[in-house]
Amino acid sequence: MDETGHIGAGTGAGERPLDAALERLTRAVSRLEAAVERRQEADLSVSGLQQEVQRLGDDRSQLAATLDLSEARVGRLEDANREVSRRLVSAMESIRSVLETHGG
Repeated sequence: MDETGHIGAGTGAGERPLDAALERLTRAVSRLEAAVERRQEADLSVSGLQQEVQRLGDDRSQLAATLDLSEARVGRLEDANREVSRRLVSAMESIRSVLETHGG
């Protein structure tokens, strides 16, 4: 070991084996940290997507219930419309009959 704390003879470019190993380790740790960060971001993204899917499912359920109520109301309105039409036809026939009877 020399005065700078390096061990061993230099490589061709003056770099010592321990320094080279330390540099490789530093790069590997940096890549690992970057991979961990990407994974954490992906996990957050997945979690956010799961929450969005849950919210959309809740919205869909609410919309389905609203649609069911609206369809029931449409059915009642159609029934009322048919009844009103039937009564109007009956009233027009009665009026026509009265007019014909009285020479109108």
